Amino acid sequence: MGLEIKKSEFARQDYERFTRKLFSNLDELAQLLQQPGFGLGAATLGAELELYIVDKLGRPLQVNNKIQAQLGDPQLTLELNRYNLEYNLTPVAMEGRPFSAIETEIRTVLERLNALAEPYGGRILPIGILPTLQRKDFGLHAMTDLSRYHALTRALAEIRGETVAIRIDGEDPISLRASDVTLEGANTSLQMHYRVTPQQFADSYNAIQLVTPLVLAISANSPFLMGNRLWHETRVPLFRQAIDGSGNGSVETGEAERVSFGHGWVRHGVHELFAETVYLHKPILPVCEKKQGRVGKAGDNISLFELTLHQGTVWPWNRPVYDPVDGGHLRIEIRSLPAGPSPCDMMANAALIIGLAEGLRSRIEEIIPALPFKTLEYNFYQAARFGMGAKLMWPSGPREQLTRLPVVDIVASLLPVARKGLLGAGIRPAEVDHYLGIISQRLQARTNGACWQLRQFERLSRSQTRRRALRCMLEHYIGHCGSNRPVAEWEDI
Repeated sequence: MGLEIKKSEFARQDYERFTRKLFSNLDELAQLLQQPGFGLGAATLGAELELYIVDKLGRPLQVNNKIQAQLGDPQLTLELNRYNLEYNLTPVAMEGRPFSAIETEIRTVLERLNALAEPYGGRILPIGILPTLQRKDFGLHAMTDLSRYHALTRALAEIRGETVAIRIDGEDPISLRASDVTLEGANTSLQMHYRVTPQQFADSYNAIQLVTPLVLAISANSPFLMGNRLWHETRVPLFRQAIDGSGNGSVETGEAERVSFGHGWVRHGVHELFAETVYLHKPILPVCEKKQGRVGKAGDNISLFELTLHQGTVWPWNRPVYDPVDGGHLRIEIRSLPAGPSPCDMMANAALIIGLAEGLRSRIEEIIPALPFKTLEYNFYQAARFGMGAKLMWPSGPREQLTRLPVVDIVASLLPVARKGLLGAGIRPAEVDHYLGIISQRLQARTNGACWQLRQFERLSRSQTRRRALRCMLEHYIGHCGSNRPVAEWEDI
């Protein structure tokens, strides 16, 4: 979706040609996966960080194109809404101190962007959903003027209808209607990219899926939408409904939703996930590569352009990625983690999910029969709704049946597994202890970004209007984020 295209309307012939190319790409991918040496190489870690631009009053500031133009850095891209940016952080080797390296770059990027935003009266911050958003902050006037976003709006309208309904439960339930996709743009996340070999892909992907609900629950940072207290990670229902609508599309229409937790455990490898995307989802951006690709020997750069583009218009919470760099390799894009609260918190979340997946991967074939995918999906949505207060279904021990347990207890019991996984991946012990220490501290304090926001809002709203309480809370959030202290150490207002 980061590709800029020249037009937003397409003819029937465009879709037919694109579809033919998709199936051709699938065949090419199958051939690549059979080639000795394809996708081998050292594990790497990368990230994409989505950010808000706000003014001095904590309101969204629509200057993303101006800041991008001034920075002149190809790693900075424009997001869906005019008050959002995305920075593509530099990939690092998994061994050593990868989380520290990414954290340092995040802090540097925030400093640079804040300096550029200051003349506009703006500030940059990572937060899952900006709590001070209002209904007037959405609509075509708020959408970044790029052809791909106009094409996305037009194509989704054809698939689901001109108007989409948003209905999210919570302490202050919300019901909205929209005719564009800018409500989806309220969501900002930290998307981690973990390079894995084709041989390990199925087990690694399943392990990431397994632990995603655990990490989502204790990293939640999006409890508000337009001032309404909803889910602890409101990004999850908002993203799905902004793209697919509020109904249960797969049951009501038989069509697969574009935003989902997936369709089942991976049985064989990455090819089946790409094949699902091709068979289950209509193309949105039927743009074909001009030059013709071919399958060569391992080491050749085979683009699979159409397949990669199509994959970017379907949004599972963990997504397979093919990249032609280095002769072609595979990554798992971890999409569920929110932006914020602080750089060190974000890297602690990343360390936990990678460590747990690495630590449990060797046991995944033993765990899968004990945890039906429907139960795993249930865990994901429970984690998003209740955050650190969630109770999830989990095997209470080896060869034990599922038990409903508090997520904080599950994660606490698995910290040694995460530590072993990170050390086995070549992470330095001091690095492991530092970031898992942040998680341990969070578990003891029973505080993540969502908990802190909700607690401050409750305290402030006793003596202030809702709008003023949200604004005051946000100001303190911005200050704490700038200090890069773990959220478990943030003081109450």
